[in-house]
Amino acid sequence: MKKLKNRIKSIAIITLISILNVQTAHGMGLKSFVALPIDKHGYVIRFSYEHLTGGDKDNFITSVAYGLSNDQALLIALPYKVKPREEERVGDLSALYRRTVIQNDFFLGTSRLALLAGAVVPSDNDRDPAVQGGFVYTFFKGRYEFDIDALYQAGINNRPDSGRYDIS
Repeated sequence: MKKLKNRIKSIAIITLISILNVQTAHGMGLKSFVALPIDKHGYVIRFSYEHLTGGDKDNFITSVAYGLSNDQALLIALPYKVKPREEERVGDLSALYRRTVIQNDFFLGTSRLALLAGAVVPSDNDRDPAVQGGFVYTFFKGRYEFDIDALYQAGINNRPDSGRYDIS
């Protein structure tokens, strides 16, 4: 019983830290969109609005997920700057390819691991591109689901490297 209480306490602390540690996101916010299962030739379009407190950055992001097959998907996102500081309103296009490499279906649930690879294509010549890669793991049973995804962006030329993660 003591081990169970310690485990629940550890999970609660990690969850609280994850909620409070909000990173600035540009392009495709992960937020479990990469974990969404897509059937072959199926698609999902999601619109999101991002407002960063303490600054003048407001982005309207259009994200599209398209199922290439039952275990492959293409994810594309394009942000639009509502309050741009510069004249350029369209942000960098983010494209990800997702391939499910392990899937274990069981009664009332599933467990999946998928790899992510893609690129960030700048909307103008002033910024440099980036290549990106990562993973997404999903565990679903009954009414409960756990997703964790991480993405690393390696900048090309003068673009800095960056990383993002999401636990939900």
